[in-house]
Amino acid sequence: MEISQKQNLKVIIISDGTGETAKAMTRAAITQFHSKEVFFTRYKNVLTKEHIDAIFEEAALNHDMVVYTIVSPELRKYVKEISRREHVRSVDLLGPLLTSFANVFETEPDYQPGLLHAVNDKYFQKVAAVEFTLNHDDGRNLKSLEECDVVLVGISRTSKTPLSIYLSLEGLKVVNIPLILNMPVPEKLFEIDQRKIFGLTIDPDALREIRKNRLTNLGTNTNGDYADSKKVVEEIEWANKIFEENRRWPIFNVTNKALEETAAEIMKLLNMRSRNRFKQKRRFEIDKKDS
Repeated sequence: MEISQKQNLKVIIISDGTGETAKAMTRAAITQFHSKEVFFTRYKNVLTKEHIDAIFEEAALNHDMVVYTIVSPELRKYVKEISRREHVRSVDLLGPLLTSFANVFETEPDYQPGLLHAVNDKYFQKVAAVEFTLNHDDGRNLKSLEECDVVLVGISRTSKTPLSIYLSLEGLKVVNIPLILNMPVPEKLFEIDQRKIFGLTIDPDALREIRKNRLTNLGTNTNGDYADSKKVVEEIEWANKIFEENRRWPIFNVTNKALEETAAEIMKLLNMRSRNRFKQKRRFEIDKKDS
């Protein structure tokens, strides 16, 4: 069937995911035909032949064009067959690309619909985590403390901020709270799940050198209390006493450790806890089913 130049065109987008990829690519192509008017109808999560039949019944009736991104080889083949049978123009945006990559890699695709959407969700999760972490740096905005995934506590220059940012890039919402000598720990800290809290400590000599370098870089006198050996030891011992009183907080010594190393240890513990919770939940479900 020929489409008259005066006709408007309706494009039906079919996808076993969200259809965003097909819509974006089709719109990109349509921009090259600025004088034509195109209308879109999108069908998401199309996973059955019956659903495809209903869509093509409409497309054939109205002389629409179909653009599709479907992962399943069986459904792609079915769309091609029904397009030919119903005389509907259709374009497979994903199939040829999957075939080409399969040939290059010499392996079959996973054939899982919606993976790109899942990747995008993960990206936006990371963006939200970074934003949350920056807004909760250095003990700020503790009213929303319960929304976090991790709380880092420690005295000054124990890598709280850089470690927070690093963990946020893994999608974790992180709060860091400074422990200040002889100042009370925020009460809000004890109102949340204590398993979220991680203490950071460091060896006195290493901390003193870090603080001296910090003061030098700032052009400040290095002879004050901030980098004084006795004061540094006093701060560390005071912080360690707080950690002793809160034994549910895992403690990590950051002395001469790269951020990646400490972050990996924290992530490992979080993943282990997550697996244990999953096992407990499964055990509970099985026991409930058997009872």
